[in-house]
Amino acid sequence: MADNQDRINLLHQKLDFLIQRQDSFQKEISELRREIESLQRETSPVSKVETVSFTQEQPVPEKPRVHQQTRVAPKPIAPRPEPKIKKPSNWEKFIGENLINKIGVLVLIIGVGIGAKYAIDNELISPLTRIILGYLMGLGLLGFALKLKKKFESFSAVLLSGSMAIMYFITFLAYSLYGLMPQSLAFIIMVIFTVFTVFAALKYDQQVIAIIGLVGAYSVPFLLSDGSGKVLVLFSYMTLINIGILIIAFKKYWRLLNLTSFFATWLIFATWYFSSFNVSMHFNIGLTFLFIFFAIFYTAFLSYKLIKKENYEAKDIFSVLSNSFVFYGIGIGMLNAHPVATNYLGLFTLLNAIIHFGVSTLIYKKKLGDKSLFYLILGLVLTFITIAVPIQLNGQWVTLCWAFQALLLFWLGRSKKVPLYENLSYIVMFLAFFSLVEDWWNYKNATPFFNPDFLNSLLFLTAFGFIFYLQRKFREEENTKIKFHVSLMNYFVPGVFLFVFYKAIQMEISNYWNLKYLASTMSTDRSGYSIYNEKFMDYETVWILNFTLLYLSAIFFVIEKKIKNAALEITTLVISGLTLFLFITTGLYTQASLIHNYMNPTDVAPAGFFGVIVHYISLVILAIFVYRIYIYFISRQEKNRMLFDIFFSILVIWILSAEMLIWLNAFNIYENNKLGLSILWGCYSLLLISYGIWKGKKHLRILAIVLFGITLLKLFFYDIVHLNTIRKTIVFVSLGILLLVISFLYNKYKHLILDDDKK
Repeated sequence: MADNQDRINLLHQKLDFLIQRQDSFQKEISELRREIESLQRETSPVSKVETVSFTQEQPVPEKPRVHQQTRVAPKPIAPRPEPKIKKPSNWEKFIGENLINKIGVLVLIIGVGIGAKYAIDNELISPLTRIILGYLMGLGLLGFALKLKKKFESFSAVLLSGSMAIMYFITFLAYSLYGLMPQSLAFIIMVIFTVFTVFAALKYDQQVIAIIGLVGAYSVPFLLSDGSGKVLVLFSYMTLINIGILIIAFKKYWRLLNLTSFFATWLIFATWYFSSFNVSMHFNIGLTFLFIFFAIFYTAFLSYKLIKKENYEAKDIFSVLSNSFVFYGIGIGMLNAHPVATNYLGLFTLLNAIIHFGVSTLIYKKKLGDKSLFYLILGLVLTFITIAVPIQLNGQWVTLCWAFQALLLFWLGRSKKVPLYENLSYIVMFLAFFSLVEDWWNYKNATPFFNPDFLNSLLFLTAFGFIFYLQRKFREEENTKIKFHVSLMNYFVPGVFLFVFYKAIQMEISNYWNLKYLASTMSTDRSGYSIYNEKFMDYETVWILNFTLLYLSAIFFVIEKKIKNAALEITTLVISGLTLFLFITTGLYTQASLIHNYMNPTDVAPAGFFGVIVHYISLVILAIFVYRIYIYFISRQEKNRMLFDIFFSILVIWILSAEMLIWLNAFNIYENNKLGLSILWGCYSLLLISYGIWKGKKHLRILAIVLFGITLLKLFFYDIVHLNTIRKTIVFVSLGILLLVISFLYNKYKHLILDDDKK
């Protein structure tokens, strides 16, 4: 009755709609008639004869013309599309027909499980009776489902999937928990259930049967894998279910089914591996089923679209990559835990490359799938081949795998114009970078520059260097708007490359001096702790600063010759400023300590003459760095030249002051520090003013006056308190003479100064 009433209401709605359309058409017809009559009156004012034709009439030659209306046929009015009757969403219908039955089946399965557990715990019925009752429950639900198939196919499919999950559950318990059937019989029954479930899913064309019936069966044995025998049963059971899913994958593109089984399988396997894996008991079993599961899902993810020759989307590519990396990651872990197999990590990596090479060759020869899939799998081959050698030397395989995977994906995405691959490569780039940082965190002292950690960084640089090259080679079109994340990665890649290149060498410098430090044990104190030569740590500081200045000089050279990038220039200038500040403070102080130690040697921490050599090598490196900055500035606007003059003048007086203090302290002449600085600053101010007058540089003259003012303040408020009479006399006389000379120069060359001010 309720269905008839719904039908009546729907027919009333359609009738009302047709009546409304009829009224609308009647109004349009009346308006068209009035318009036609109006046009006829305007075009035929004399003749009352009206000839209405809906086709263009051609004039007949050599006949008297009659004032006859000639009309152009009106364009046919396109019929208006019928407005769709918006059916009210019936949530009650959705819940009642689709949702409740699935929830009901799940509740039923849970209820059977709870009841079985209660019966087991309280020993109410015998094991054989429990199994028989379980089968009867499953078969009864199956029969009821088949009976309802003709009228209620969707509901029947849900019931059928529940019945198969229950019978999987009962069969597994009968063999694994109670031992009521031999292994061969359990295997045969499982095969029958799998074949039937696959057949039913395809026959019904209902994904829900496969999901609840096959995937739901994964939850049965989750907690029963506590020994080698049980593990074998567990994984054999899972293999049967996955084979059924693989068969369906050849016929249907049921992605939810594939993903659910994929996550369920690897979740169970990973949980077992991390919690119960014992290399002596489970190595062969684990490695065998690891390969079986990988092969099943590899085939399942590729099969349907290869057969149908459809293009692969982001989700398909992600599935293939995830399966490969899970297999490779767990496989490496198993091999690494084995005392013998740990020597064959590189061979295992090469095996991965061979597997992917075989698949890519098959795709190419049979012309299966699209080119993007072929490039992806071929890229996996190149990736695994590339990292096979360093893996054999070092276990830092994750970083390299991700770095070269990012290179592959970026090359495919940018060169073949597949944005999906390029976007995926950005994610992998971040993963590779953070993995490298973790490797650095676990860095171990070894032979400098000839160790796996440095090789790891170099290979990472190779991958990102190629990515940066591809970014410049395959630029985005000028007339297209570059997306934000693409623009961001255009800065991220070169930034990471420069940072990693610097950090890799800097760590080796630190490694070298750390080894020197650890090998410099000279004695032990009373508490038994070793005493080391701390000067090796000073050398580390100095050489890291020297390398940083050289590195920045090289970047300035590249900016000048090759790359014009505002962000890179600004970043380099900021880092240069910080490094220069550290050099003229910490660096010069450390060098002073080395020179002082050489001039005043001790048995505890001798520095040697090399400390003096390092100081002047550092000054030469500083000069190279300042020269590169000079080249950078003079190639820009003229005002930058003035800024460089000020920067260079301040730097020179700072270095001269430091040099004087270093040698005064080296010779233990501490009382003349203040006297020497005041005279040095005064003389330098005189030189700056002279140079400023000669070159017409007002900013240098002003800087000299400011420096002289600082010198006088220092003299009256600081020096005069700590100097004796002779030194006071020397300082005052010297500065007085300098002031007079400066005044003389201003008076003698005032015409030059005035001309300079007018410019």
